Amino acid sequence: MKYIIYCRKSTDEKDKQILSIESQIAELKEFAKREKLEIVDTLTEAKSAKIPGRLKFGEVLRRIEKGEIQGILSWHPDRLARNSIDGGRIIFLLDTGKLIDLKFPTFWFDNTPQGKFMLNIAFGQSKYYVDNLIENIKRGNRQKLRNGVWPSKAPLGYLNNPKTRGIDIDSEKSLIVKKAFELFIQGRKSFTDIDRFLASVGVTDGNGRELKNDVVKYMLTNKFYVGIMKYAGEYYQGTHQTFIDKELFEKVQKQVVKIEKPRGDGHNFPFVGIARCAECGGAITAEIHTKYYRGTDRTANYIYYHCTKKMGKYCSQAYIRQEEFESQFRKIVSDIAIPESVGNDWLSWLEEDKENEVKLSQETIFKLEEQTSEIDRKQNILLDSFLDQIVDPDTYKKKKNELFEQKLELQEKIALTKEKGSSWLEPLEEFIKSSINCGKIACVKNNSDELSSTGKNVGSNFFLNNRRLSVNYNLGYSALFSECGGRPPATMLATKSQSVVAEGLEPPTLRM
Repeated sequence: MKYIIYCRKSTDEKDKQILSIESQIAELKEFAKREKLEIVDTLTEAKSAKIPGRLKFGEVLRRIEKGEIQGILSWHPDRLARNSIDGGRIIFLLDTGKLIDLKFPTFWFDNTPQGKFMLNIAFGQSKYYVDNLIENIKRGNRQKLRNGVWPSKAPLGYLNNPKTRGIDIDSEKSLIVKKAFELFIQGRKSFTDIDRFLASVGVTDGNGRELKNDVVKYMLTNKFYVGIMKYAGEYYQGTHQTFIDKELFEKVQKQVVKIEKPRGDGHNFPFVGIARCAECGGAITAEIHTKYYRGTDRTANYIYYHCTKKMGKYCSQAYIRQEEFESQFRKIVSDIAIPESVGNDWLSWLEEDKENEVKLSQETIFKLEEQTSEIDRKQNILLDSFLDQIVDPDTYKKKKNELFEQKLELQEKIALTKEKGSSWLEPLEEFIKSSINCGKIACVKNNSDELSSTGKNVGSNFFLNNRRLSVNYNLGYSALFSECGGRPPATMLATKSQSVVAEGLEPPTLRM
């Protein structure tokens, strides 16, 4: 009878008692010599047997089916199979008589019903070992996540600490990652630009090449850097130290969204996408017209804004030159500008009022903490429903993430209120500063992009009708404009008694 030696040791096996492939070969050859077995070949591989598909093992089975060999010599049944398919193929070859014998130095086998029964048990134990090991690892990972500890390889900028089994900041690479975040929001940086920067400071893939764009994007959008861990589709609050602040992270996210938007034809039309046609509702677009002046033998480019007229109905609206469009746009921004002297007075009074808002802040924090406790209660109910199999896994995961996001938002509000007082103060302060800034921006020349961005902040629903631009001011600015009787605040506001707070921004107790 001809035998083949098959040796295997998985690269992910932690059991140090399992012999190395070299040791297995030595032991099996000595066993074969002692038992007087005819060995025709020796096959080895370093691969896990958890799933089917091992090449060398497949070769062993093919040679058995061809009749080249009739027996297998291996260290233990778990070297042959740790999954039901490979174990079943061995049993089937024994049943059909193509495989006559199996020899193991550490396990007794006889090709009888009792022997095959014991072999089945050995294969079952091998599979149970793998399944149980996987479940133990998953359970350990879940517990680590609940404790706020990352269970996998640390992201770039962090290191796995083998002593504490936690995550530590990498003092060198964390500075590189932070610099990459900062560079990304400077100018018009792309993922490729960040690839090249990282490569220039020695951060590459395993082959020394630049990181791929999707790897860089994953890094720039990974909430791990602000303390939130996402694992298997679920969010967890991490306990690791962070080196990217929330403000920088949010700016990067906005830039990611911006650069992934489809690009136009390369022309800079600062006011495209802002207004719509008042007659048909179509978008207002822009185009360049080139005019040739024969008398001076020169050409000049002019930009015109007009309705796209793609709404499927007649539209009589004509074009408007960009200079005229921009002039009207500047007036819209200028009309809600607060004089700097008045605005500074308001900011001073607002600073005084902050001292009177401590009690209100405490009440706000108490309400937010009550809402947080209610979310904790819902999370416990959701978990109980999941464990009782009332809620399916997909629904559980979805609702858990929703509640996590809600709790995180409340925690951020609590932190913000503790730091800066009642939540209405900051937007009111920003509103006043923005109104002051509107006057400055409206007076500066050659700042179309900045003017466009400011206009989007103060107004929405811009409409163009008969070459006249109109706007619905956003909440706050509309109240300020109407408070002044539709006239610019600069011509109306001069005294402290004037109501200064836009509706929707003030609390009921606000006084100026």
